[in-house]
Amino acid sequence: MSKQQDEFEREAEGAQIGLLTEFWDFLKHNKKWWLTPIIVVLLLVAILIVLGGSAAAPFIYTLF
Repeated sequence: MSKQQDEFEREAEGAQIGLLTEFWDFLKHNKKWWLTPIIVVLLLVAILIVLGGSAAAPFIYTLF
């Protein structure tokens, strides 16, 4: 087997990392810090959508 294949198998058998950890590593290693505000805004919009369909809706609508 080649060295590359051995490395691939070793990585595949290792512990899996979470989505947030993988995203953080991506930001850190690729210097894509400009993605952070976009992700934060998308998460805030998602939270508003979820809360808009719940019992908290009347309180959210008074904010706007």
